[in-house]
Amino acid sequence: MRIPLKYNVRNLIERRGTMLLTIASIAFVVLVYIGVLSLSAGLDRAFGESGDPRNVIVLRDGAHSETESGFPMERHREMAALPGVEHDAQGNPLASGEVLILQILTRENGSETNVALRGVEEAAFGVRPKVRIVEGRRFEPGKGEVIVGDLLAKRFPELQMGREILFGRIHFRVVGLFDAGGGSFSSEVWGAVQDLGNAFQRQNYCSSSLLRTASEQDAKALVARIEGDQRLNLQAQVEPEYYKSQAQATGTQFVVLGTMLAIMMAFGACFAAANTMYAQVAARSAEIGTLRALGYPRRSVLGAFLLEAAFLGALAGLLGVLLSLPLNGITTGTTNFVTFSEITFGLRTSPQILLQGVLLAIATGILGGLVPAWSAARRPIATLLRE
Repeated sequence: MRIPLKYNVRNLIERRGTMLLTIASIAFVVLVYIGVLSLSAGLDRAFGESGDPRNVIVLRDGAHSETESGFPMERHREMAALPGVEHDAQGNPLASGEVLILQILTRENGSETNVALRGVEEAAFGVRPKVRIVEGRRFEPGKGEVIVGDLLAKRFPELQMGREILFGRIHFRVVGLFDAGGGSFSSEVWGAVQDLGNAFQRQNYCSSSLLRTASEQDAKALVARIEGDQRLNLQAQVEPEYYKSQAQATGTQFVVLGTMLAIMMAFGACFAAANTMYAQVAARSAEIGTLRALGYPRRSVLGAFLLEAAFLGALAGLLGVLLSLPLNGITTGTTNFVTFSEITFGLRTSPQILLQGVLLAIATGILGGLVPAWSAARRPIATLLRE
């Protein structure tokens, strides 16, 4: 025999004060948890959009990132001539020898961080077709010009359109802003590889070589060809794999720390739920005793109180979801823990993340209500009626 559902609803409505406090405490736990997952999802998208399965990135053997890599430009020329590298309409290989340099810049809020300066060849725009100019124009080699990712320009006043800035020993002018389709390149400054190399005295030098192929199968074959050439002493990866490793290294930091914070807050919210449910039990002892005397078994009483706790959690979860909706699309930045440079990205609150927040709230409510519910179900009928 089950206790009618309207009994639970009526009791929750009659004790609105304690119910609202409990809902608020659990909702803030959900808000923090969803915020952390949204950060991680935004990072995953930024890195995921950076990799093209048709592209092969080549680094010095043993290097984990472009900031650790370096080899002569001549090696890049040799790889650009390998079979499997795609060519443009003019017959030029779609291959870009690139140098990645870190420069300390000041954010809009006054704090400092490393920003990635990427020296590229003209073919870089063919190798990365998602990159497009949204304001101004492309840089011209030999003129000390750069273009800046649109997300980065919003956070650094020095990188806004038309500004001049000193990189190394040369002043560069920002002549364009570009969009990288949500990828991590939107957090970079691009210029001619010769100009940036000269500014930092790294002429005829590559951090990486980026090669475009006709298909995913050709990309894997090119990776095997480069890895198997002992003369080159280089390592190759398809581009998505390279950026996936960066996403894992950077995103894991947020997930671990944020989850720990959410767990600690959820622990406190469990006490709030437990306090609410204990108050419910204390105020309804006679009712519980009467229900037991009428023949309702202990499991029905236990189930009724757990249902109330789960309902509180669900309401809190929905409130937390509503509070978290404005987070979607907010632009923020953090440090890429592989290259130690600034990466700018937008938070993403997907339906799956919102569902995880609601489930966390329900679990918090049930855990908080478990002990009071068990106490209510196990107490003798005579004791309950006397109270």
